[in-house]
Amino acid sequence: MDLISLEGKRILVTQADMFMGPALVKVFTELGADVIADTSPLIAANAPETLVQSVGTIDVLVANLAIIAPNTPAQAADDTEWREVFAHLVDPLPRLVRAVIPGMRERCSGKILVMGSASALRGMKRASTYSAARGAQLAYVQAVGVELASFNIQVNAIAQNFVDNPTYFPAEIQANPAFQDRLKREVPLGRLVSPKEDAALAAYLCSDAANCFVGQIFPMCGGWVTK
Repeated sequence: MDLISLEGKRILVTQADMFMGPALVKVFTELGADVIADTSPLIAANAPETLVQSVGTIDVLVANLAIIAPNTPAQAADDTEWREVFAHLVDPLPRLVRAVIPGMRERCSGKILVMGSASALRGMKRASTYSAARGAQLAYVQAVGVELASFNIQVNAIAQNFVDNPTYFPAEIQANPAFQDRLKREVPLGRLVSPKEDAALAAYLCSDAANCFVGQIFPMCGGWVTK
């Protein structure tokens, strides 16, 4: 991580108090970035544009969107759950991206990084709505990444699971022996990926060293998707 520099970059991190937000803010700041740590839910249709306009120049957008994942069998996952999950995880993403594109195109420079989920890459029981929403994020990243590459705007995503974070793996879950057994059984790494390890990858993808990646999805899950 010593080779990564974010000096002079203004980075907007959304939902900075959830999911990977705290770790991202800490590592980005340590690497010299000017971090705007927003904690609003961004549910209202105009909220993303209002946020972007209020903070000024944004060199990097980190779309860190999270919701407590439902644990509902597919047959019981109704329209209300579907709409709620997509309203939190999917709807804010294109609104944020549309808001930052004009400034990035004008400067012919910018990065957009989505903190996504590997649940879109491997099937999980009782996670149909959540996995579908995370899958929509990744498909969007691939399409927009190709579209914006010619403007020197790199759009990519980290698809993670089994990364230590307060939203999906709080301390009480990690202390559960059944979870520890699952970790050893399902994750080749045998442990959770640390917040710093995940944030280091994010920092690299937000840096000038990562100008060559276009619409790519980077799994970060201790080998869970490849087992």
